[in-house]
Amino acid sequence: MATDPIIARLSAQPLIQRVPSSKLTLFIRRDFLSPEECAALIELIDADRRPSTIADPNGDTAFRTSETCDLRDDDPLVAAINRRLADFAGLDPGHGEPLQGQRYAVGQEFKAHTDYFEPTGADFARYCSVAGNRTWTMMVYLNAPEAGGATRFKAIDKTIQPEPGKLVCWNNRRPDETPNPATLHHGMKVRAGVKYVITKWFRERPWI
Repeated sequence: MATDPIIARLSAQPLIQRVPSSKLTLFIRRDFLSPEECAALIELIDADRRPSTIADPNGDTAFRTSETCDLRDDDPLVAAINRRLADFAGLDPGHGEPLQGQRYAVGQEFKAHTDYFEPTGADFARYCSVAGNRTWTMMVYLNAPEAGGATRFKAIDKTIQPEPGKLVCWNNRRPDETPNPATLHHGMKVRAGVKYVITKWFRERPWI
């Protein structure tokens, strides 16, 4: 999957902001989803959430404390958003993982992590043998908690505040298509209220 056409397509989108950095490719687009779409997705997440997990357990039971929901593609809203996300970036929808929702209550977080699977990780073959590694992440905030819940990219000292409907997307790879450790990001603790997001990951090869 070529990277440059995707960057060019994203750069040409109305109201898009590219974060200035030579270390990673990161875009922000406010109001990607409507308030009505955000509210409907929040309802879906609340109806079917479960404790979140991580691919390679690291011994820290508090590393990821949010809840997760697999959003069903046979739901018309979910299917429409899947198509919109792929089309927005010019990504092949066949390479997309199922859309996920996440819920963060007070005190919950996802400590600094990357979205790609570490090639040296114990479960790399399990997660990447068929579809390959993750290439792009597309995340949309569905609301703004009363306090906390920002996303911080440590390598570039960039903190993004949650806003309803705000899309944040980034390339998990360097220009040479190797995993980019500068994409390390922290889903910071919610201090008051609840935070909801949806996340769509794309792979190197078709998702089976």
